Amino acid sequence: MALKTLDNALEILRYFTYEHPAWGVRELAKELNISHSIIYRVLATFEDHGFLVQNEDTKKYELGIKFWEYGLIVRSKLRISDMIYPTMEKLANETGESVFLTWLDELEGICVDIAESSQRVKFAVSIGSRTPLYAGASNKIIMAYVPEKDQLAIIEKGLQEFAGYTIVDPQKLLKNLEEIRLQGWCYSLGEYSDAVVGVALPLFTRKRKITGSITVAGPEYRFPESKVREVLTILEIRTSEIQAYLDTIL
Repeated sequence: MALKTLDNALEILRYFTYEHPAWGVRELAKELNISHSIIYRVLATFEDHGFLVQNEDTKKYELGIKFWEYGLIVRSKLRISDMIYPTMEKLANETGESVFLTWLDELEGICVDIAESSQRVKFAVSIGSRTPLYAGASNKIIMAYVPEKDQLAIIEKGLQEFAGYTIVDPQKLLKNLEEIRLQGWCYSLGEYSDAVVGVALPLFTRKRKITGSITVAGPEYRFPESKVREVLTILEIRTSEIQAYLDTIL
């Protein structure tokens, strides 16, 4: 397969997201402005290899079992279940709020794991969901540490208002990112979801390249600004434990 053809085929796969997990041939062709015959051949090839399956009822294509297998390989490599999640669970119990592990994937954040709060009312995000790096503590702490050219590339794509306090002014966002990087942690209120507070710390590779974040998040009425310093102190302790582990594998 020519590199250009492979590149186009992989670009098509990027459209299968948590928010839009199934696509019809003509629907995807219109979205990409590519001939539906080309889209069909690509999708059919992925189906032959188990990367996609066609729903018998809707005739739309969905991600196949192969991606689940590869996801397990990555999860096993990071040893999330037995090395990272227990620390996240401790953090959730200590703070009374949900804890999120977010990973940097190109120029987006992807929720890799969640230790849910025991509270009846909680901030819910689904594992596997992708979110832009400019909205919310879990993402902005990552964006603060990516190279400036990547920050500008994200801004160039456009800043969408997700909630009442999403920063959509490029200059204000860049200034905010600089402040976050200087202080080493991020606080957000109502940026991705209204009335939701998040406090996040970055995670790095051994070479100090940003790779993800750990975030404590909950509803504003239960997580007032006066509680942030207390939560941050606990978050710093648990994040240092996770970082120490990541330093041995990344």
